[in-house]
Amino acid sequence: MATASFPVPAPEAVLVLVSSLADESSIVRDASVIALKEIAPLNPLNVLDCCCAVFRGARRRFTNMAGVFTVMACAVRAMDKRDVDPALMTKLANIATAEIITSKELNAEWQRAAASLLVSIGSHVPDLMMEEIFFHLSGPNSALPAMVQILADFASAEALKFTPRLKDVLLRVLPILGGVKDSQRPIFANAFKCWCEAAWQYIGDFPSHPLLDSDVISFLNSVFELLLRVWASSRDLKVRLSSVEALGQMVGLISRSQLKAALPKLVPTILDLYRKDLDMAFLASGSLHNLLNACLLSENGPPLLDFEDLNSILSTLLPVAYIGNYNDDRPGISKALKAYNEIQRCFLVIGSVYPEDLYAYLLSKCQAKDEYFIVGALCAIKHLLPRLLEAWHAKRNLLIEVVKSLLVEQSLGVRKALAELLLVMASHCYFGGTSTELFIEYLVRHCAISDDEKYLKSSNELVWKGNPFQPFYRKFEVNISAVRPAKLRVICEKGLLLLAVTIPEMEHILWPFLLKMIIPREYTGAVAIVCKCISELHKHRSSLGSLMSNGLTSSDQIPDPMDLLARLTVLLCDPLAQEQLATQILTVLCCLGPLFPKNLSLFWQDEVPKLKAYISDPEDLKQDLSYQETWDDMIINFISESLDVVQDTEWVILLGNAFARQYVFYVGDDEHAAMLHRCLGILLQKVDDALYVHEKIEWMYRHANISVPVNRLGLAKGMGLVAASHLDTVLEKLKTILDNVGQYRFQRLFSFFSDRAKVEDADHIHAALALMYGYAARYAPSTVIEARIDALVGTNMLSRLLHVQHPTSKQAVITAIELLGRAVINASEMGICFPLKRRDQLLDYVLTLMGTEETNSFTDSSNELLHTQSLALSACTNLVSIEPRLSLETRNRVLKATLGFFTLPNEPSDIIDLLIKNLITLLCAMLQTSGEDGRSRAEQLLHILRQIDVYVLSSAVYQRRRGCLAVYEMLLKFRALFSGGICGLGCHSSCTHNVQIERPMQRNFSTLPSAYLLPSRDSLSLGERVITYLPRCADVSSDVRKVAVQIIGLFFSISLSLPLLAGSDVDLESSYSALSSLEDVISILRRDESIDQSEVFNRILSSVCVLLTKNELVISLHMCTSAICDKIKQSAEGAIQAVIEFISTRGNELNEADISRTTQSLLLAASFVTDKNSRQEILQATSCLAECTASHVVFNEVLATSARDVTTKDVSRLRGGWPMQDAFYTFSQHAVLSSLFLEYITSVLGRSPAANVDVEKGESSNHSPESRADGDSLQAALLALTAFFRGGGKTGKKAVEQSYSSVLCALTLQLGSCHGLAGLGQPEYLRVLLTAFHSFCDCVGDLEMGKILSRHGENNDREKWIDIIRDLASCISLKRPREVQPICTILNKALKSHQKVQKEAAAAALSEYIRHCDGVPALLEQMVEGMCLHVSDESPIVRSLCLRGLVQIPKSQMPHYIPQVLGVIMALLEDHDESVQLTAVQCLLAVLESAPTDAVDPILINLSIRLRNLQVSLNAKMRSNAFAAYGALSECATSIEQQAFLEQVHATLPRLILHLYDDDLSVREACRNTFKKLVPLMGVDGLSSINTKQYFNSDCRNDYEDFLRDLTRQLGQFLASKVGAYLAAVIQAFDAPWPIIQANAIYFSSCILTLLEDQRSLVHYHLQVLSVLVGKLSQSPDTVVRATCSFSLGLLLKSSFPHMWTLPTDLDRDDSSKTLQD
Repeated sequence: MATASFPVPAPEAVLVLVSSLADESSIVRDASVIALKEIAPLNPLNVLDCCCAVFRGARRRFTNMAGVFTVMACAVRAMDKRDVDPALMTKLANIATAEIITSKELNAEWQRAAASLLVSIGSHVPDLMMEEIFFHLSGPNSALPAMVQILADFASAEALKFTPRLKDVLLRVLPILGGVKDSQRPIFANAFKCWCEAAWQYIGDFPSHPLLDSDVISFLNSVFELLLRVWASSRDLKVRLSSVEALGQMVGLISRSQLKAALPKLVPTILDLYRKDLDMAFLASGSLHNLLNACLLSENGPPLLDFEDLNSILSTLLPVAYIGNYNDDRPGISKALKAYNEIQRCFLVIGSVYPEDLYAYLLSKCQAKDEYFIVGALCAIKHLLPRLLEAWHAKRNLLIEVVKSLLVEQSLGVRKALAELLLVMASHCYFGGTSTELFIEYLVRHCAISDDEKYLKSSNELVWKGNPFQPFYRKFEVNISAVRPAKLRVICEKGLLLLAVTIPEMEHILWPFLLKMIIPREYTGAVAIVCKCISELHKHRSSLGSLMSNGLTSSDQIPDPMDLLARLTVLLCDPLAQEQLATQILTVLCCLGPLFPKNLSLFWQDEVPKLKAYISDPEDLKQDLSYQETWDDMIINFISESLDVVQDTEWVILLGNAFARQYVFYVGDDEHAAMLHRCLGILLQKVDDALYVHEKIEWMYRHANISVPVNRLGLAKGMGLVAASHLDTVLEKLKTILDNVGQYRFQRLFSFFSDRAKVEDADHIHAALALMYGYAARYAPSTVIEARIDALVGTNMLSRLLHVQHPTSKQAVITAIELLGRAVINASEMGICFPLKRRDQLLDYVLTLMGTEETNSFTDSSNELLHTQSLALSACTNLVSIEPRLSLETRNRVLKATLGFFTLPNEPSDIIDLLIKNLITLLCAMLQTSGEDGRSRAEQLLHILRQIDVYVLSSAVYQRRRGCLAVYEMLLKFRALFSGGICGLGCHSSCTHNVQIERPMQRNFSTLPSAYLLPSRDSLSLGERVITYLPRCADVSSDVRKVAVQIIGLFFSISLSLPLLAGSDVDLESSYSALSSLEDVISILRRDESIDQSEVFNRILSSVCVLLTKNELVISLHMCTSAICDKIKQSAEGAIQAVIEFISTRGNELNEADISRTTQSLLLAASFVTDKNSRQEILQATSCLAECTASHVVFNEVLATSARDVTTKDVSRLRGGWPMQDAFYTFSQHAVLSSLFLEYITSVLGRSPAANVDVEKGESSNHSPESRADGDSLQAALLALTAFFRGGGKTGKKAVEQSYSSVLCALTLQLGSCHGLAGLGQPEYLRVLLTAFHSFCDCVGDLEMGKILSRHGENNDREKWIDIIRDLASCISLKRPREVQPICTILNKALKSHQKVQKEAAAAALSEYIRHCDGVPALLEQMVEGMCLHVSDESPIVRSLCLRGLVQIPKSQMPHYIPQVLGVIMALLEDHDESVQLTAVQCLLAVLESAPTDAVDPILINLSIRLRNLQVSLNAKMRSNAFAAYGALSECATSIEQQAFLEQVHATLPRLILHLYDDDLSVREACRNTFKKLVPLMGVDGLSSINTKQYFNSDCRNDYEDFLRDLTRQLGQFLASKVGAYLAAVIQAFDAPWPIIQANAIYFSSCILTLLEDQRSLVHYHLQVLSVLVGKLSQSPDTVVRATCSFSLGLLLKSSFPHMWTLPTDLDRDDSSKTLQD
């Protein structure tokens, strides 16, 4: 038991707590501070006594002086007024000051804590504290600053107590001010500030009390003069700053005369701080505000400063107010805004006294040359205008004039400040007269400001004039960058909208002036917000329509409606422009309807909502890659229909003139210029005046920037639109341009030698010409286009365009060629058919421009080149789609140049996807136009498909997807060519009606021309094609699967519509039925992606098996190797499944040659495949071939291959395993093979390494060559056994079932032996055995047993493999109860084995099988007898397992064996091996659940004693089970032994309570359950309620402590007589080996000693426990123990037993101080 050699009184305990304040652990230090703070209010004198002991002896040996002073300060504050002893306070003050004066500065944490102690003393005896301070203020002393700082802290904490003593403080401080060093002056200045603040607080609370007598004022005046004249002029910035702060607080306390005399010096002193940083500007502004209040707003007289005297202040503040212009979230802005707000308060004070003078001054500064003055003045006016509105309103015209003069200012900072001021002016009705429109235009101009607009004059170049001080904001420019245009734009946009929406007085100003803001080019960026404002005005202004109808359109108040319409229409070009520009424009067009013809306005009301609906969802719009082209067409159609509705030629011409005038607005704005070209083109299409049209197209070309692709394309489309009505006029213009190209070349050459202006690049001219020719052909009437195209191509003009080099120029030429081809196609669609001359030459042009023929590379492509190639493919498609037909040479050249595009990467997806789509379209077009009859087209199809196979079989999913999609599209085109898309009964697309058409009708082609001859079925090579595409039907990509299934469906659909060769064996009815089933699968795949893919693939295979002819089937099987070896595993598996299905369904049609060749193909595939699963599937197909055909042929091939492998290879190290061994798995299904395998296994099973291993000696005898050969034979036998078990054949399985028990016992015993060998470094036997065991589980259908082996089979840990054997036995007993008896008989004999590992294996199995021997009493008795004999075995594992087995005796038989089992358990509870003891405890728990009371009664007390001994085990598992067993044992206590057992319970209860918060969670849970069971035995109702509370089940330390407190109260109330015994037991736990249990015991004992009401019987324990806690607090190495000791000491001392506080409290006890110092 933990005891102390002598009792320790409370003061000594407090001393120890104080000493723990210096503990190395912060947790202990904090706990000690908390405990001492808790104790301090109870007996502050004793706490102070103990703390004072720290300061005796050598100094600075205590490491936590701050904690000591904190506790002392708390104790002093807690003292009652009656207990305050001046002598004690004096000593404490002496201690604190003695510590403080050891340092010249008050910086250390402990010194600040000492200062807080003095402040606490001052709260009780302020005069005493001040006397102590005053004592150290007299004469030279290094601690003067610290003393002054303490007075400052006291003033801040106790203003009402300090202020009446201010005079005494000043009386003593003033004499020493002259000797204060510069480094100490900030402390003194700060003290004066705090003292003045206290004085202001006192005056506010007691205004009638006379505080400032003449002496105080005189002192303050003296201090004021010193601070102002000397300190404020110091070179030390900190001194100046703190002095100004103090002066700011003193200005209201000194006399007015003194203040007035000081102003000439004070004001510049304050202003001087503004040249520093933001923090100083903020502090200076606060002092300045106090000064202005004292000078200008004093109730004791007139202002002390005239406005002229304020000029210097204003001149300093105005530039500083500049920082208010940066009201964003950048770093440093928060400080700037604080300073800005203080400055504006100063302006407001001045303005409230001199409003007119300040108004004039600010206006004058707005016209200064310095940006800082201008911005500062504007910010000040903006701030003061709402607050001084009445005083300034009469002179608002002056402000308006000044603002007008600033409208031309270029600085963005001034612009921003001016824009904000304009908004404030507008909101306060300052707008009026002619200047109003200027202000509105100013806001609009800055709504259009661009982000790249720069300063006209940089802020860094501004010249500073008129102020003697260099301001800090010059330096601050580095951190605050210039105003950004985006910020200015947002302010103006929001402000303009607010003016339109929220201020009714602005309506007559904004309307119709805002209409004028739409036209100017420089306001283009503001059109969106202007239109939005107009829309808002239209909503709220009912008179808008009447204004328009009353002649407004003819006045100068609004621009020309034609110009408005032209401007707004062109600006519609971008549907995703910012601020919803297009939507705003469309809304305004409807609002301006009265300005245009009535029928046009009505048309817009119907069409505009449709346009707005299209662009209403920008995110949805972006999903359409062609949205811009669609939107452009919608705008052009909108203009076209609008012109048709008007039906006024003169109005149309005026609008055309307005469009022409728009060109000057879009110089450099190519997107809008392109839209303008198209708008003017569609308008010219409606005009019949040829001269007018010629003039305007000249105008269009002259103003087009053809060097920019967008502008060039817009010009070409515009010319094309004109060509729809004026083709000859356009072609004439193009010819003129073409004729001048040579002159341009000469001019470009000549420009190198002259100063003439640079001419346009010939590339751009050629590109523009090509596009204009192309779109002219595209839009021109088909009736007149043939002659123009022939002339164009015949003159070889296009060859001149091939020399362009720029990518965009190449694209333009390609687009032109495509448009020519499209024009021919359009003409043919209208019935005007003619061949395109030199078509192949045009194809050569396109291929040349595409660039692949030169590089032969398809991967290294830029985006521009990819775009060019995509356009080239589209152009090729148009060219090959028209007459004449393609030759083979041209076809091959095009294929070589284009197929490589399938290998392009996925990114950039928008370009690549379009390119692949165009490529597929080209291939389909080539198929359609190449060949003269059906057979030649079938050859073309196969040729192209074989070229694409390399991509269909690629490992890249995107290549497979593209290849399959190309095949599918080509098959669709092929079917359409030869069925005409219509079946014999008139159905479009594929159908099954042809099955009803008679065969002669389908085959009679003799009367048809050769051009219409159909290809034969054999020409499609279906066998080859099907086995190529079937793997894709099982692809990992769902997209590939869908397309592949459709490909196969199309192949068979086409084949059934084609003629067969003579002798073909096609059953049309079955074929059409299978095709219908296949099409059903395709339909399902299109609708539902979640369908089971395996089911889909099976249905596909079923249909394909029927649809293939015999020859096609044989070809598919012969060519299956490549399909089975597909690069995609899932596809390869699908190919294997297809082969199996073909063989299973139609294998009887194969002859021996076909079988042999097919077997070779399969075995070749198996050798190529390294993946074991894939190889196994291939060999299953081989087995299927043997099963469904001539098996001897298959076996001959397999065995020949096996013989070669065994003699030439190490089959155990082959990559992916030995294929032939995998083949044995499937062959074992046959009766003959199964018998052979079983015979072989029986012959080699006896050569097990287990028979030759001596586990006891830790060595193996398997080292001789013969033994090694036997070992190899064993492994081979086990491999064969594995194959046998996995075969699944009926014969083999029957053999296993017949010898189930012997095989299982052999495998079970081998588990022990092989684990022993694995422990000797030979794990290969174990691995092979486990494989065989798994195979056995699969064979007999016991999947659960296989899972057991899979979990921990290869784990060498002994407990793990024993658990495996027990789990296996349990599984077998449940699933095969009939096998239990023979198995137990064999294993019971194995217990006598001389091999330890086999005995352990047998014991492990029997311990589980015994549970299932209920129906065989003789066997059960035999097993119990054997186990009882072996509970004394030398192996602890055998002992434990036998005990476990005895506990598992069936319940019905257990009563007969209970005494015997309990005897074994009680004996093993004292076993020398801890694992056996643990097993005994666990078994006792199990037995007690069913044991009758009379069987337990005789040994109840003995069991209780043994369990109590195990409860203190270091093994957590042992402790948890021992506690749990004790709880279970309590349920067996009868009335006979209950009293004796109850005494045991009371002896165990303290330990149980302590372990409720054990380190181990399982121990905690066991103790909780046991506690619940023991409480009812004690007969205390109050304890039962504790079990239900939240803290009982919590794992939180605080909750456990709450539980201990409540439990202590309950024990004291109901079991008071036992508390002493409990406490004695708890005290014994102070020496427990677990720190957490020690901590629990400490806290529990302190609860008992502090919370019980009747402590008389426990008095003698207090000093004992206190002594122990003191010792542990100072000696324990564990943090949790020391921390708990601190808390507990606090509880014990807080209980305030008088005898514990009776020792003297002499502050000079040397022993105590020595203890603390040590």
